[in-house]
Amino acid sequence: MDKILAMPEFAETNDELIGDVLNGAAVFARDVVAPTNWAGDQNPAQLNGKDVTASPGFKEAYQAFVESGWQSLAMKPEIGGMGLPSVVSVATNEMIYAANMALGLCPMLTSSATKAIEAHASDALKDMYIPKMVTGEWTGAMCLTEPQAGSDLGPVRTKAEDNGDGTYSITGQKIYITWGDHDCADNIIHLVLARLPDSPEGSRGISLFICPKNFVNEDGSLGERNDFYPIGLEHKLGIHGSPTCVMEFNKAKGWLVGDVNRGLACMFTMMNEARLFVGVQGVAIGERAYQAALQYAHDRVQGTPPGQEKGASIVHHPDVRRMLIDMKSRLMGARAIAMATAAAADMGDHAREGLLTPITKSYGSDLGVDVASIGVQVHGGMGFVEETGAAQHLRDSRIAPIYEGTNGIQAIDLVGRKLRRDGGEEMRALISDLREIETLARESSGTGEADLQVCVRALSTGIETLSTATDILLNAKEEDALSVATPYLTLCANVLSGSLLIKAVANGLTAGDALSANMASLARYHALSVMPRAAAQLDFIRAGAEYVFEFPVGQLADL
Repeated sequence: MDKILAMPEFAETNDELIGDVLNGAAVFARDVVAPTNWAGDQNPAQLNGKDVTASPGFKEAYQAFVESGWQSLAMKPEIGGMGLPSVVSVATNEMIYAANMALGLCPMLTSSATKAIEAHASDALKDMYIPKMVTGEWTGAMCLTEPQAGSDLGPVRTKAEDNGDGTYSITGQKIYITWGDHDCADNIIHLVLARLPDSPEGSRGISLFICPKNFVNEDGSLGERNDFYPIGLEHKLGIHGSPTCVMEFNKAKGWLVGDVNRGLACMFTMMNEARLFVGVQGVAIGERAYQAALQYAHDRVQGTPPGQEKGASIVHHPDVRRMLIDMKSRLMGARAIAMATAAAADMGDHAREGLLTPITKSYGSDLGVDVASIGVQVHGGMGFVEETGAAQHLRDSRIAPIYEGTNGIQAIDLVGRKLRRDGGEEMRALISDLREIETLARESSGTGEADLQVCVRALSTGIETLSTATDILLNAKEEDALSVATPYLTLCANVLSGSLLIKAVANGLTAGDALSANMASLARYHALSVMPRAAAQLDFIRAGAEYVFEFPVGQLADL
């Protein structure tokens, strides 16, 4: 934070302001957003004719969100934002997502769409749309997926025809459009991938267009409705309050964003930020599940734990305690990775940000599912019924490893684009930083009665494991590298999360922070239980594709 706040663009930001923002976000998330969570789950958004009505309480909560200025928090001042660091946005948004993940998706997509427009659209389009998207008065949506074009967008069939007046007619169907229509805002600005008639096949022939739900008049007022509508809402496992629309475009009017046939590159500006915040969503829903499990463990009485009197709550049972500390330590590690990614963005270190983004998205979202599942386990039978809310957390968490690029795609991105493309240069730089953390931990161990020797040993082994695995991947054939991409990403996350926890403890000890002893305890648990999992992946990574493809595909159905 000292390095970030020393940058000229954050000259007006200080610890006191950040503290006020975080406290305000906590109160807002608790008192305004969280009460809508259960209502959204039990009363999903509804399609009424050509319009979607949001779940009960969502419109009021969203309007309060806009009026309080939360949408503009980390937006640049030159486009009307507050200009706070991304790390602050990550922290505040985690609270919003934990309070209501389904509702939090709406401002998340609006932020990402705004940044794509700012980066690639003409000045006229920026002037027309950005001011009210920065405030959240208008929301944003991204229209990529089609029935035959999901993770691979090359087969996109939605057509764009040049009208000869600077506009295009967009025709086609898009599916899985999150917050594609709703009544929480006056206008919805869709970013749509479509193909011009003479464009090349595949992803190289896709262009990006702005299609507003309602046209904007020259004076800034809203005009007629554009010719595209929701024709269906998906019935989903979770995030019921988030309207997931099937959108039908019937010669809808659109405006080109960026260059012709460069739509996918433009859209990645939007998707990369969204991937960071999907990882944050995983941490958020895991945190909510943890808080619920912790409260239940304090309230529930069952059996007599060792060393306790009759009537003691289950939080004193060793295995319940193990589950709780496992949830907490892993959440803290995943949160630290998300913060490190945001910090890299704040400092303009785009190579580091790019390397960490797929790890943040994949590890955070996978962990959210895992922790939410443990949360159900802590509740026991009461977790399997709906009244405690534990089941909703598990259902809501499950989408995060899927959308904004499945976690398998994140692993491919990490290995194929971020690791092998630069010959491992940025990963080597990260490993070098981890060695500095190891040195810091050695020097601070014993300070304030906090023993970090177990952490130092685990970190030393973890760094060597990561370095060895990186060498293997850099020299592997493509099929071998892709077969073990997910284990490699998990290995990276296990080592990195533990390293950042240890760094936090070491810095806290140096600063004399009163909570350092507790953090040291979390770091020691992580060092003994989580970081060693990295080494368990190494033999499999060495084997590459051999044991993935050894079993005949035709025999996979055999019992």
